[in-house]
Amino acid sequence: MAHAAPPVASPKLLVGLGNPGPDYSETRHNAGFWFCERLAQQLGVTLNREARFHGEAANVRSAGVWILLPQTFMNRSGQAVGALARYHHIQPHEILVVHDELDIAPGELRLKFGGGLGGHNGLKDIAAHLGTQDFWRLRIGIGHPRQLTPPSQDVAKYVLQRPPRDEQTIIDESVTRALVSWPDMLAGQWEKATRQLNSRPKPNSASNKNEQKPGVGKASGETA
Repeated sequence: MAHAAPPVASPKLLVGLGNPGPDYSETRHNAGFWFCERLAQQLGVTLNREARFHGEAANVRSAGVWILLPQTFMNRSGQAVGALARYHHIQPHEILVVHDELDIAPGELRLKFGGGLGGHNGLKDIAAHLGTQDFWRLRIGIGHPRQLTPPSQDVAKYVLQRPPRDEQTIIDESVTRALVSWPDMLAGQWEKATRQLNSRPKPNSASNKNEQKPGVGKASGETA
């Protein structure tokens, strides 16, 4: 089904997806947190706990945008996004959600508006609270466990593990690429940002090897 072109608008709410707490901070599922935390540091703002928004948030007044890290665990992310969006009268097309993506390789990025949710529980809950799937997403590739040697289909365990060091380096580099394109996204220059971010990075020697460190425990109610 075709989707209408998004209205030309700058983002007013930037959401990073992940799970709260030190046990999860370095796991693949927290790639959205990594981007937003680095951006907040770059912009010189501090993310503080905001109980009414069920997360950590910062108002970047100079840019006219909120940064939000839901603290509700991944599959309840919409509770935080919906609360902040309603309070500040932010429309879905003014929201950019940054999240981990199984279906693209580590080091790759995809910027898109609307479309399917790819089975991502954080996106599904956000769409349920907003009443629409028509919001922006920045997808940070983490690869799929079926690409490991030997292959694995345990997605929940995979996303809740830390990537091996070489893979983490590749993902960190992709986050850096995304940060370079942030000014274009903030200016509403979505086509330009999409061209930059969706291009494939130059190949390198790192590969998605089966070198994961032991997994962390599952969060209450958390699934991939």
